Amino acid sequence: MIVTATEFKTNLGKYLEMATSQDIFITKNGKSIARLTSPAIDKLALLDDLVGIVPPEKAMDEHTIREERLSKQ
Repeated sequence: MIVTATEFKTNLGKYLEMATSQDIFITKNGKSIARLTSPAIDKLALLDDLVGIVPPEKAMDEHTIREERLSKQ
């Protein structure tokens, strides 16, 4: 949900309650300035869902990634 800073200040309790189930993006002058998120949402579980997207033959270890990055400099 996107909400203005003024609206957020006016209805803080309402948005704190909503933050338990969804992220609240706070804007000021049309630009995003903050995100209120619940610590109960398991962000690591979301990351674990992404594991396996890269095919094993294209997966690289830390050393390979570092070497590739340094060779591009």
